[in-house]
Amino acid sequence: MSDSASAAPSALRLTVIGTGYLGATHAICMAMLGFDVLGVDVDPDKIARLNAGEVPFFEPGLPELLHKALESGRLRFTADYAEAGAFGDVHFICVGTPQKAGSDAADLTYVEAAAGTLAPHLRRKALIVGKSTVPVGTADRLTALIRELAPAGEQIELAWNPEFLREGFAVEDTLHPDRLVFGVAGDWASQQLHTVFASVIAEGTPVVVTDLPTAELVKVAANSFLATKISYINAMAEVCEATGADVHRLAEALSHDARIGGRFLRPGLGFGGGCLPKDIRAFAHRAEELGVGQAVAFLHEVDAINRRRRARTVDLVRELAGGFLPGTRVAALGAAFKPDSDDIRDAPALDVARMLQEAGAIVRVHDPEAMANARRSYPDLEYADSALEAAQDADVVVLLTEWTVFRELDPEALGQVVAHRRVVDGRHALDPEAYRAAGWTYRALGRP
Repeated sequence: MSDSASAAPSALRLTVIGTGYLGATHAICMAMLGFDVLGVDVDPDKIARLNAGEVPFFEPGLPELLHKALESGRLRFTADYAEAGAFGDVHFICVGTPQKAGSDAADLTYVEAAAGTLAPHLRRKALIVGKSTVPVGTADRLTALIRELAPAGEQIELAWNPEFLREGFAVEDTLHPDRLVFGVAGDWASQQLHTVFASVIAEGTPVVVTDLPTAELVKVAANSFLATKISYINAMAEVCEATGADVHRLAEALSHDARIGGRFLRPGLGFGGGCLPKDIRAFAHRAEELGVGQAVAFLHEVDAINRRRRARTVDLVRELAGGFLPGTRVAALGAAFKPDSDDIRDAPALDVARMLQEAGAIVRVHDPEAMANARRSYPDLEYADSALEAAQDADVVVLLTEWTVFRELDPEALGQVVAHRRVVDGRHALDPEAYRAAGWTYRALGRP
């Protein structure tokens, strides 16, 4: 980062409420842009770890930035909301909105708690900025709640600035985003946000200034479009499996159409993680509440297609095992929902491993970064410290997360440790010709 980026850009002081994946990344990056930042969380262990320079999750490049930000004196973390209220001019809400238990709706407990706990400590004009992904209409309710609880009352304004972070690229996406969206109710809020992101805007980042409902819709609309594209090519994979066609070649042909493009047109096991699955479900749920559920009814099938890929991957493993899974030794390569992440929320990889185990297979899992999280959530699975250890005496190897270290495995070396050279490529990430040349039976979703 250049010296100019580290010079204090304005007298504004920022707080970031919530220090999970989004909040910690945002707090660290805002400090690196030159702001005095106070991160706030109700978890004292998380606060202690961050203040000690430890990022409590895996994200490339972030630990180094945390150390720089702490050393600069511009960043610290606290559990004291009173301190946050007195400190901040702009308060970012970055807490989670998980799927509500027993429902497709988003759980707004953490968002409402953050706003409700902060508001009584706001005694002067300030801006609260929501970054969490919420159902449309949330901002209006929060505005009324905050102004009722805050001593500053009507002087408190609310804006929405949705996040578009990709796990594995969160630092780049925060410091150099492809767009900024400011949902505001007035000019002052817009001016404050332009000041906060002045250095980012100066790089030429497009800015969309809009109303609050539109800003709330942007993230879920983007995720729904992306999920639809992923599920579309996986639906084509189902057709290809029924006809003997090759979905990989089909996707390649479609990608040359400029109207379609090749990004995210990769067939495979489907999407997971803490955003896409729960966001499309919450979007459809909210649309039904608003009386326009039919408009996004297709999202239910998008979700269903995505779930089917997991069951179909289990079917491919069963087929390679001779139609019988009980007692079959399976090496499961991958646990995180995507590479360069330790996030296992709604991870297709672990779902497949669990389904294989429930069908009687003996499953051994390895992942470069997500082992600790996987062990906590799936203690009944077996785990290995390397891909080769996981593959020892395996009857079938199944690639479930496309980590580079798995893509670069030598098929011959891998073949030396397995009992049978059979591989299911759940991510279309391996070289089928190289594996077949090494004597492997290779299968992938949607390929003959």
